[in-house]
Amino acid sequence: MDNAFSSSERQAVYRAIFERRDVRSQFLPTAIPPALLARLLHAAHHAPSVGFMQPWDFIVIDAPAIKQQVKGLFDVANGDAAQLFAGEQGALYRRLKLQGIIEAPINLCITCDRQRGGPHVLGRTSILEMDLFSACLAVQNLWLAARAEGIGVGWVSILDNQKLAELLQLPPHVYPLAYLCIGYVSEFLPAPELASAGWRQRLPLTELVHANRWQQPLSDDALAAALTGFDGGVLPP
Repeated sequence: MDNAFSSSERQAVYRAIFERRDVRSQFLPTAIPPALLARLLHAAHHAPSVGFMQPWDFIVIDAPAIKQQVKGLFDVANGDAAQLFAGEQGALYRRLKLQGIIEAPINLCITCDRQRGGPHVLGRTSILEMDLFSACLAVQNLWLAARAEGIGVGWVSILDNQKLAELLQLPPHVYPLAYLCIGYVSEFLPAPELASAGWRQRLPLTELVHANRWQQPLSDDALAAALTGFDGGVLPP
């Protein structure tokens, strides 16, 4: 089609998607050049948003003292979370490295301003969470652009968000949506770290695609075959 990217351009997009990893253990201390960080922020800022409200802000954190405080919040929340898993699963949980807050040269908090655009935002009148969903798209944009640049990203989700908001001095209406660790890495692992560690495996896509209604099988045999045959490693035909 006339509007399609070239084959090599499409392959690059799919490669970024399939090789993106949640990085925890592979960060290098190498500084990120300001121009590169700016490109990543521009990519995030060009995410789609409901009503074009652009609810995101970006807090770039490189101060060791603040990173140490965030790490302290993680340690407390992670200790609490570890109590939820028992037996072999609990032992595995305690062996996992689930953040790179100190090691990553840059931490980035992407926030969602829940008042941006005023009380009535086009497209958000029925589903009020659309601002949060929009801000998540900014995270994904940044993550894929980072992979294309050879930069690793890790999302730290084991945090008390209220305490994080207080630490970063956020206004009450600004929600700390994503706390990210960003930096060059020694390698991008060939598979998601939790899959390699045996925590969980990727679900078969064929079990997740329904036709017209929930849990109705696909009637399109060609699509079903394509879903089964595509391994995510090469560009689909």
